[in-house]
Amino acid sequence: MATFDSVWRRIEACSGQVFHTKTGVPFSYAVRHGQVHLNNTKRIIPRSDFVKAHALMPLNGPGRISNLVQGSAYVFGVLTDRRIGP
Repeated sequence: MATFDSVWRRIEACSGQVFHTKTGVPFSYAVRHGQVHLNNTKRIIPRSDFVKAHALMPLNGPGRISNLVQGSAYVFGVLTDRRIGP
């Protein structure tokens, strides 16, 4: 598995691109000050939430991390996308 720093660099590099949740909902984001700012909601997800979820990879769905991180569907969508992980 990739180190989280390399994953985070890919997350930053893909800022503004379209991703999808497991159920197919499209979204994009911007990375600012170590946080992911979702463009389709007012939700802001801290880098630390991605660290927590990444430590549990591989995941089958966002349910396993829903009580650990904010915006679990979005975190799952980013971390499992071929541009970001594994």
